[in-house]
Formats: sequence, C-alpha cells, structure tokens
Amino acid sequence: MAYDEVLAERIRELLEQTDEVFVPKKMFGGLVFTVRGKTAVGVVGDELLVRVAPDDTEQVPAQPGVRPFEVRGRISKGWFIVAGEVLDDHVLNDWLQLGCRAAARASH
Repeated sequence: MAYDEVLAERIRELLEQTDEVFVPKKMFGGLVFTVRGKTAVGVVGDELLVRVAPDDTEQVPAQPGVRPFEVRGRISKGWFIVAGEVLDDHVLNDWLQLGCRAAARASH
C-alpha cells in the first residue's frame, strides 16, 4: 500500500518547526517518523498513525475520525489511526504533539 506523500510532507514540515530530531523510516507499509529513536507518528495510506502515551489515551477515542490501530485483528494499545479528512493543519499539529510526547516518554 502506498502512503499519502502530501500528508507525509506536511508532517515533515511541522516536525521541522519543533525542537525534536526526527527520522523518517518506511514501516507498516507506510512512512513513520521516529523521535528519540521511538516511533511517534506515521502515514499509512492516507491516514495518520499516532503513538499516544497512557496518560493521554482517555480523551483520544472521542476525537473525530479516530479509531484504534489494528494489526491482524488485534488492537495495538497506545496507537491510533486518524482519518486524513479531519487533518487540517491545527488538528495535525495537535496529533503530532501527542505523538512526540509519547515517543519522548517511551525513550526514558
């Protein structure tokens, strides 16, 4: 499955505006961005894959266009998919912040 290169570039541009050092890697049939060696966010098809820290997961499912990330019928705890159509720049930036925060916490 190809990934949405426009969404990937939007993510790259927003991450470049942060103090985080990120590395793009092809994974999950898409492109992920690691922060401090841990996956923070990614693009799978035309959707955003986001790592969410346990402290932040409570409010996530109520957000528009969000569903748990499933691999082979199993839900991956702490990972969510966000539909591409809800990702205006503000919403995308909010998700990136959550993903970077979760990656930073996971690297401790």
